[in-house]
This record gives sequence, structure tokens and C-alpha cells, in this order.
Amino acid sequence: MTVLADLRAVQGWKKIRLINELKRAALERGTAIATDASLDRMIREWETGRRPLVGDYLTLFCDVYDCTPAELGVLPEDEQPDPEEDEAAALARELLVASAADAGLLELLKGQTEYIRQMDRRLGAEALLPQSKAHIAQMETLLRHGLSPGSREPVARVLADAAALAGWQALDLGHYREAWALHETAKAAAREADDAALLAHATAQQAYALIDIGQPDQAVRLVQHAHESPADQLPALMRTWLFAAEAEAHAAAGDGDACRAALDRADSRLPADATDPELPFLFLAGAHLARWRGNCLARLGAEEAVLDLRAALASMESGFNRAEAGLLCDLALALTVRGEHEEAQQHARRAQQLAALTKSLRQRRRIDQLLRSA
Repeated sequence: MTVLADLRAVQGWKKIRLINELKRAALERGTAIATDASLDRMIREWETGRRPLVGDYLTLFCDVYDCTPAELGVLPEDEQPDPEEDEAAALARELLVASAADAGLLELLKGQTEYIRQMDRRLGAEALLPQSKAHIAQMETLLRHGLSPGSREPVARVLADAAALAGWQALDLGHYREAWALHETAKAAAREADDAALLAHATAQQAYALIDIGQPDQAVRLVQHAHESPADQLPALMRTWLFAAEAEAHAAAGDGDACRAALDRADSRLPADATDPELPFLFLAGAHLARWRGNCLARLGAEEAVLDLRAALASMESGFNRAEAGLLCDLALALTVRGEHEEAQQHARRAQQLAALTKSLRQRRRIDQLLRSA
């Protein structure tokens, strides 16, 4: 305990009382001091001895406790330059950096997110999640120090995409609490950006954490909540993706009728051009929606899943290693239901190899369970 901590204990004051007393003393002296939140942190540091008590704050504490600097444990030789000056310089620098977030920097940030996304498909999340988190931290700093909506919203938009990607990476590695928190970051950034599509995507993708921890009914409700944006705020491609995600949540809950209805809605809303440069995180062109349908039907134990999954496998692009691992696992499961065990084992072993390459815990768990039960 320091002298400062002892004095407050003797007074019987909670920290909020000390903050109010410091503010009163500062008002009487005409001295500007920090915000309540900053004072709370600074008091903790002063009372634990991690921060020297100097300058105006030393004077204010002397007023509040009606004592001399020496009685506070501060001797003349202890006087040091006010650390608040260093903090002021740091804040000024951070504000200046944020003000320089022009279109060129935003393109670099978007490019970095896309690079991580492309590498993640091929190599998996384990090596890339730390890079994603550093990327997010950099953008959070820019966002916190943006002084106008015009400078904040573009950064928030890129942050929402990057945080949702990192949330998916964490989920793939089995880091469920971190995945949930990263999706909350993505949702908050999407709200800051006033972007309904990004908010819907992060909300529905967060539902996969609920599926993985055995709460599929809650996952269904969360995906349906993501649908609630006004019709004109979500592109058709996003609506398609949301219905497919809802179908998977229904399949996890064992509701075959609701799953098939959602899949039909996804099919009916898929636009002719299933790519959108404004939605680089959605993959529904070519084999991807067929793969998703097959995944849902395989979860339900439906034999017809084999047709969709074989068609998806035949047209699967290279580079989607984790997605291919999931597809092969679904196909192995569907073939097992049909009694075609030899082919099922072949696909399961190939899926196991791809899951090992990408270090996907989610896929490895499914494949190991499949191989054990075969």
C-alpha cells in the first residue's frame, strides 16, 4: 500500500468520491484535469506506485487531503516532468495519423484484408489469426481517433469486414469466446459505418458459434434476426446467403422442413451474377451454393445430398482447401447413410489431409468422428 492508498482508506472514500473531490479542487483553482474515466485509471496507478504524483495533480491531492507533498510521500527530489505532457503528445500524434486515413490508405487496408482472406482459404487460420488481430487493432486505433463521420465510416466499413473474417478464423480454431468477441467488434463497426449488409453478415455468421456449442435453436433465431433489415437495404446476394445460413442452422436443429424451405428461398433469390465486389466475403457462385445445399442435406441424413455434393466437388475451384475439406466430409457422411462405406472412407481420408493442411479444428472434429463411426 502507498501513502495515497492509505489516506483514501482512512477517509473511507470510494474512488468516485475522490474523483469528485479532485474535480471540486480543480474547479476552485481553475485547473483543467482529465475525464472521470482517465482519473479512475490514473488514481489506480498513483495508488499502486506505478505513476509518479507530480505537477497540478500533486497540488490537487494536497488540497483534497489537506496535507503537504511530504505527507503524501512526495519529496522535492521526486519531482519529475509531468507525464501528462507525453500523453498529450501521443494523443496529438494519433489524431494526426487518423486524419491521414485517405482513400489510398483505405485501399491498402482493404487489400490487406483481402490478402488475409485469400491466404486463409489455402492455409487455414492458425498462422493468420494473429495477423488478422494486428490488422484489426490498427484500424480500431484509426477509428477511435477519427474526428468526423466522414473519416470514421470508411474505416469502420473495412474494420467490420476484417473483424468478421477474424471471427470466422477464431471459430475454425475452436476459440469460441474470441470468435464471439470478434463478431461483436464487426457488428459495432458495421453500425458505425451504417452498413446493413455488413451488419447482417456479421450477425448471421456469429450464429455458427451457437451451432458449434450446441445451441442451434438460438442460432436460427440469430440468423432470422439478421434478416430483419428493410428489403431495400440488403442486396439479393446477401439475402441468398442469409437464407442458406438459416437453412444450415435449421439442419443443425434437425428441422428438415424448415431447412428445405430456406434452401428453396436461397435458390430463388440467387442473382444471375453471383459475385459482388462490394461483398467480397460472400461465395455463392458455381459450386458453392450446391455445396451448401449438400452440407445441409447431409446434416439431415438425406440420401439426395450425394447428388449436390458430387456436382459441387466436380466444379470446385482450386484454392478453397478448407471448403473442400468440409465438402468431402459432407460427401463421406452422405455416402455412409447410403451404405457406400468404401467410397465414404476415401473421401473422409482426403478431407482429413486437407483439414490437417489448414489446421481446421472444426473440420478435424467432424472427420475424426466420421472415421470412428464408420
